[in-house]
Amino acid sequence: MNDIDIARKTPMAHIGQIAEKLNLKESDIELIGKHKAKLPLHLIDDKKVGDSKLILVSAISPTPAGEGKTTVSIGLSQGLNKIGKPTTVVLREPSLGPVFGIKGGATGGGYSQVVPMEDINLHFTGDFSAIEKAHNLLSALIDNNIQSKTRSLNIDPRTVLWKRVMDMNDRALRNTVVGLGGTGSGIPRETGFDITAASEIMAILCLANDLSDLKKRLGNIFVGFTFDKKPIYARDLNAQGAMAALMKDAIKPNLVQTLEHTPAIIHGGPFANIAQGTNSVIATKMGLSLSKYVVTEAGFGFDLGAEKFFDIKCQSAGLSPSAVVLVATVRALKYHGGVSLKELNAPNTKAVKKGLENLEKHLENIKAFNVTPVVAINAFTLDTEDEHQAIKQKCSELGVKAVIADIWGKGGEGGTDLAREVAEVVDQDQPPFKPIYQWDEPVEEKIRKVATRIYGAAAIDYTKKAKNNLRKIERLGLQHLPVCIAKTQKSLSDNPALLGRPKDFVVTVREIEIAAGAGFLVPITGDIMRMPGLPATPAAEGIDIDEDGKICGLF
Repeated sequence: MNDIDIARKTPMAHIGQIAEKLNLKESDIELIGKHKAKLPLHLIDDKKVGDSKLILVSAISPTPAGEGKTTVSIGLSQGLNKIGKPTTVVLREPSLGPVFGIKGGATGGGYSQVVPMEDINLHFTGDFSAIEKAHNLLSALIDNNIQSKTRSLNIDPRTVLWKRVMDMNDRALRNTVVGLGGTGSGIPRETGFDITAASEIMAILCLANDLSDLKKRLGNIFVGFTFDKKPIYARDLNAQGAMAALMKDAIKPNLVQTLEHTPAIIHGGPFANIAQGTNSVIATKMGLSLSKYVVTEAGFGFDLGAEKFFDIKCQSAGLSPSAVVLVATVRALKYHGGVSLKELNAPNTKAVKKGLENLEKHLENIKAFNVTPVVAINAFTLDTEDEHQAIKQKCSELGVKAVIADIWGKGGEGGTDLAREVAEVVDQDQPPFKPIYQWDEPVEEKIRKVATRIYGAAAIDYTKKAKNNLRKIERLGLQHLPVCIAKTQKSLSDNPALLGRPKDFVVTVREIEIAAGAGFLVPITGDIMRMPGLPATPAAEGIDIDEDGKICGLF
């Protein structure tokens, strides 16, 4: 059976029963039908947050299809519950872009899924829509003020970098012109669309501590300059109140369940190659308030989502994971060993051994944060015993435990061995993690430390535009913000063609965007798109619904 068939075959518990597992009554939650609920923010308990154990799931550099971090996160949480460790999995919400594009949904797979799968992968509880509307409200207010003759802030349209967003892959909207059609239709200017997951509003939602903090961060969004070079922020447009009002429900985390009826909290969905790539601070703290153990994930490889998880999210929120589970697959290791995508299903232990240098670098990076790693070998049916043994042997040489996780085929039962190894680590007293850089360091030093220590770069090069951006950041007094480097997920370097463990490469910073509301700077390397395009054969072509409302084709 495929994922959607497995999900439909498994009866769901009423969401009230899931709440009971978190010691909550039905009156404590805000019901959305029988199988979804919102969790009010007052349920967060900072003391319990500090006493509970946080486990981060990351991965080696993935193939284009991904390596199953979400599936492993769900399977591990089910496995921990099976061995008597009360655990909640806390994940991001899927974007419709990948759902209708090439990668598919983000609710796990096989017998390690969160449900209702169709709802979560499609509109879910409307959080993305609220983010989209709040973002586009600010866009409308900016253009309205540029047009205004009576209340103008004198905004120079050429300096406005704030675009519009929609939650869909649509390359035709990357660059647009607005304001055409005469004097009553606004001032013509160049702009464009980003995908909703790339919106700064998404990043803000996922770093805010509460509604008051959300509103403050929304007001801090940098819009552009006036004609006399004065900076303009969203608060100058009186935008933050209405934007926050649109997000009054979106700020609350969503409670659902796994196929084994264990709790799952899903909230927010920033991409990791252009934003912080993790669920919200609020959702993570909610999980830690309600469960002794929380499993969460960070997008793409450890060099992207996990680095940002530690250096941005954890430093901002005062969180400290007790362990990192690094997901590796035979397929990805063969890919980094030089095997083409079309040949990944053929046994090739030699290529696996060659690709292990990528795994080794990610393990070094985890240890650089002073956190203990455990390797989860996400098993595929076409893997061979020799290939698995090659991974285990390398990990043994590096002093790291490696465990086969058959969580796609067996759910929690297939994750119990991994759960025991992880529990052994987190149940010991762990020192706090050590960040790669301190926020008060110079911007160039922060970029250098991430690029050289995490990516393995030999040097950093800045274009003329990036150097101008550095001067603008200093003029605005934003040097203290952390860096959220936008980089390809396909390589440790900024060149997607350099697989394995590239060395002696130079990272080129093209420009540095300011996300003052989110509270970070975005150095952009390589050819990073904030609005993806659809593939030649989009997944959307295989999705359908019958007369009874039954959806097919989701994966």
